[in-house]
This record gives sequence, structure tokens and C-alpha cells, in this order.
Amino acid sequence: MSVPAEQLADLAQSLGVDAVGWAAAQIPAGAVDEYARWLGAGRHAGMGYLERQLPVRADPSSRLEGVGSVLVLGVSHAFEEPPAPADGIRVGRVARYAWTPDYHDQLQPLLTRLETEAAALGVRARGYVDHGPVMERLFASGAFLGWRGKSGMMVSTRLGAFVTLAVLLTDLPFEGSTQVHPDRCGRCFRCVAACPTNAIGDDRTIDARRCISYLTIEHRGPIPPEFRADMGDWLFGCDVCSEVCPWSQKAGPLAALLRPQPELAHPDLGAFFGIGEREFNRRFAGTAFLRPRRKGMARNALTVLGNTRAPQGWPLLLAGAADPAPEVREAAAWALACWGETDRVRRLLDDPDDRVRVGAAHILAASPVV
Repeated sequence: MSVPAEQLADLAQSLGVDAVGWAAAQIPAGAVDEYARWLGAGRHAGMGYLERQLPVRADPSSRLEGVGSVLVLGVSHAFEEPPAPADGIRVGRVARYAWTPDYHDQLQPLLTRLETEAAALGVRARGYVDHGPVMERLFASGAFLGWRGKSGMMVSTRLGAFVTLAVLLTDLPFEGSTQVHPDRCGRCFRCVAACPTNAIGDDRTIDARRCISYLTIEHRGPIPPEFRADMGDWLFGCDVCSEVCPWSQKAGPLAALLRPQPELAHPDLGAFFGIGEREFNRRFAGTAFLRPRRKGMARNALTVLGNTRAPQGWPLLLAGAADPAPEVREAAAWALACWGETDRVRRLLDDPDDRVRVGAAHILAASPVV
């Protein structure tokens, strides 16, 4: 390893990164073909940007001309669960990575520091957290940080499946081995069997159309009715496949760079009702909850309350039925039906929005109590 490569890796570790490694900046043709087939099958759901970004993802030099090697950074989010605050309506689970303020914002200064250090060493570099068009998991395997598990997630023998990845593309020539991390899943299929909505295929890919993480974060509009009961108490994201992984259970809490916050791990569902988008954006600035927006979080909260029937959530069902967002009113209709309140569902048959009217009609038709 060259001196600049060693210095950059050492700096990353000194900044609190849990795992580092260098990989060749090469994307095998087979990986591109596999990704294209996944897109062609429509398993990216409504994330059309993934299809548009395929040419860029397949060619790292489009992000950094002359790229030769990639410094891959792994940061654990295997947090210990913080205690829930005593106030508010705090039912519903949140994926662990969202227990901390948006990791993109937290890791970007670290990448900027590495870019500055690289420039001082005469190295051109460009950093990305996972919102950039880069195949981080493939590079992570090449850097021997882990392998793509049967869940499709990157899994590490030391960090488990709760790993956030970032990369630093550089023009340093790659000097190491091009071997990738061996598969350590063995005969285990716990992640596949545990997925509540059967979103994990037998080819180590996820069908986003069925994935709770996609449905609660990226999906816009009403959640498909066939998945609502299986979503259980997941308010934002889903960790089931990562939680059941034996490597995650062995890893333990290793996170040091990122810190969980009780208000994010156990948000008050009432905070998503009775406010506008501007106030929501102010209140949850710098958190992952901005991605689904207020109406998405309110919609998710009502799905959780429909499944859990938590009695303290009753006022939110009434607020949801009068919410300005149609997808929230439609979700309230479903939750009210779960509580046996079909008379209140019938009132939504006169809603001004067709999605709400149609949803309420379907819900009443499927309800055992009419």
C-alpha cells in the first residue's frame, strides 16, 4: 500500500470509522447486468432515479476521472436502544440507522476532511455517502469489509448487518488483491424466512414493491392494502432481516461515531398531526424523517395504530380522518376499520378525493364488521 493510501486509511480510523479497506475502482460486467435485470423486473418500485443512474453507477470514472482505487468506510449503527421518553404516544418501531440525526449530514464532514487530506497528498478524491450513484456494497466486498448477504445487505463478521457505508473515490492506482470477501452466510436463511412481506428473493435481491423500508420511506400515496397488516408496528423502515442475522447478534454495540437519540428512536406519533409541512420540516430538520415528509409519517403512524390498536392513539385516528392529505385520510379509514369503527369509515365515502372514497369502499367491503 502506498504512503498516501496508508495515511488516508489511518485518518479515517482516527475520525471514528469502524472499518476501512481499499478496493479496485472496477465494476464487473456481471454486476452491471444483474443490476439491470433487477431494474428491468421493476423491483426498484417507484425509485425511477435508480434506472436513470445506471450508466453512472456502472462507470466510477464518470464521478472521478482517472479513478483507480476506492477507500471504503464502514460505520456501525448497532446501537443500544435508548429508553423511550415518558410523554407522548410512542408506539411504533424505527429502523436503527434513523435513531441518529441523518448520517449523510454526519459523515459528509468526515469525507470532506479526507478529500482535503488527499489533495494535500497530491491525490484527487471525491467522497460519497450512499445517496450518490456508487455501488458501495460491491466496493465493500472488494475491500474485504464484508459480503452481500442473502438479505441483499452488506454483512460483516465484526459489525454484522448494521453497517452504514461511505466511499472515497481516488486516482491512486490499486495495489492490492482483487479478491472479494468470501460468503459467510452458509446454509442460513433466517433473513429470508423472517421478512414479514416476503420481499427478499432467492437471488440476494430485494423487491422494493414489497419491502417495508421502501413502503414507509420512499413510497408515495396510500400503502398497498395487502401489506398493511404485515407491517406490524414498523413506523419508519424495517430491521427484521438485519436483526435476525447471526452475525448481527454476535456483533454487539460497536457504534462510536454515530449516537442514537431517544426522540428519534421513539418518536411521538402525535408530532405528525395538526402541523403543516413547514413546521414539520423545522421540527425534524436534520433527521431521516424528512424523506417521507409529514404526510408519509402520519400515514405510517395510522398503519401502526391500526395494527397495534394502542388505546392512547385514538385521538390520532380522528385527526387522521380530517387530515388535509388524502393518503393520511385513507390510512385513517383503514385504521378505523381495524378498530371496528366502520360507521366512521362510511363517512369517508363522501370524501372529496377519489383515492379516499375508493379506499374506504374497499375497506368496508373487506371488513368483517359492516
